[in-house]
Amino acid sequence: MPPHEFCGVVGVSLPGQGAAPYLYRGLRALQHRGQESAGIATSSHGKLYSHKAMGLVHEVFGAETLGSLRGSVGIGHVRYATTGSSGLENAQPIGLKLREEDAALAHNGDLVNFERVRRRLQAQGVEFLGSADSETMAQVISLEYARTRDLEAAIRRARQELTGGYAVVLVTGHRVVAFRDPLGIRPLVLGRLDGGHCVASESVAIELMGGTLLREVAPGEIVTLERAGEMRTTPGPASGATAHCMFEWVYFSRPDSVMEGQPIYSTRTRIGERLARESPAEADLVIPVPDSSRPQALGFSAVSGIPYAEGLIKNRFVERTFILPDQKRREEEVRVKLHPVPGIITGRRVVLIDDSIVRGTTLREIVGMVRAAGASRIDVRIGCPPIVAPCYFGVDMKDRRKLVASGRGEEEVARIIGADSVHYLSLEGLVDALRLSADRLCLGCLTARYPVDVPEERQRFQKSLTEF
Repeated sequence: MPPHEFCGVVGVSLPGQGAAPYLYRGLRALQHRGQESAGIATSSHGKLYSHKAMGLVHEVFGAETLGSLRGSVGIGHVRYATTGSSGLENAQPIGLKLREEDAALAHNGDLVNFERVRRRLQAQGVEFLGSADSETMAQVISLEYARTRDLEAAIRRARQELTGGYAVVLVTGHRVVAFRDPLGIRPLVLGRLDGGHCVASESVAIELMGGTLLREVAPGEIVTLERAGEMRTTPGPASGATAHCMFEWVYFSRPDSVMEGQPIYSTRTRIGERLARESPAEADLVIPVPDSSRPQALGFSAVSGIPYAEGLIKNRFVERTFILPDQKRREEEVRVKLHPVPGIITGRRVVLIDDSIVRGTTLREIVGMVRAAGASRIDVRIGCPPIVAPCYFGVDMKDRRKLVASGRGEEEVARIIGADSVHYLSLEGLVDALRLSADRLCLGCLTARYPVDVPEERQRFQKSLTEF
């Protein structure tokens, strides 16, 4: 089962135009990153307007609601819960006070020390409305701003206390402020839009708003977008160190996005090509697990010479499986979500391509489905090395016990999911396909070596484990 999408953020600052319609389009482009809740906050003449609700973007925002969100600066958010429960109290953007000024903040990622910071704030009398780490970040910035009266200085000071991976957008008064964690674990890009500027989790959101991609927001950089179309920046750390999440290329980002100068589609095609060279198979068909594995499967087919086929059709109108309340229902919904094409698979040896395996439960259902459709052999090939350790920086896979590759080799994983064989892409192969050196990437879930310390690992995530 691929890891769940986490969150997406967008921010715009336009001269003399309403921000809300642009934010709506940007969030629609980022819907794959979060499907539990959606929200927009805008500002006009110092007054904040906001609306958020549980559901998809087009369900949350109609024409009347968008029309009520006044102002030429604003931010938007789509959420999948990673820290904090799934509920409206944790939906974003989150409101905060910057002294007498109203503001709102939206955040993609995870803070690994937020409970420690939260307890410190509660001891000082700070009250919290929800349980998300985004609210903790907002409170820290608010307190620092009360001391400094300088928003950029407050963010820099807050960042010294907040550890993790994050991309943040904040709106207040006549400006939008955006910033990333010092290592750039979570993505954020900057664009030009109708005489103003915009930021978003992915380049595709900028393009679908009608803008032009300029560059990545640098790790640790603070970008301030003014209402008049002006922009100023504060550089990040001079070290130049990065730890970009490799899963953005493997799975999370849309294939029509570009990240760190690398087109996602081309990268995934290279992954499939490398996978075919590393782990060939004698087969009649190469079939992707839709949708995210198509480029990998096309690359595998091109190198192997095995014909590509859309053997599984995805129903796009079923309930979102990852937010169902229990694993049994999620597994049942897979059979509604995917269906084999009659006649294509019967009697064929199949190479089934998936981008990753996390828990293995969904892939087990898919392998069983392909077997029931008449496949004579199923060789599974995975376009990512084995996930053997949790992610603590914004991906919903924090429990080692649920990771099917943790402590298991390929033969045992194949037995668990019911395949004739399973082979993963090598770590060297992944790094080569990404065309970024390993020391520029976050590979923590593959190596158990994290780019920053995780001080609350045992207390928050691994309470039942006696050793690591």
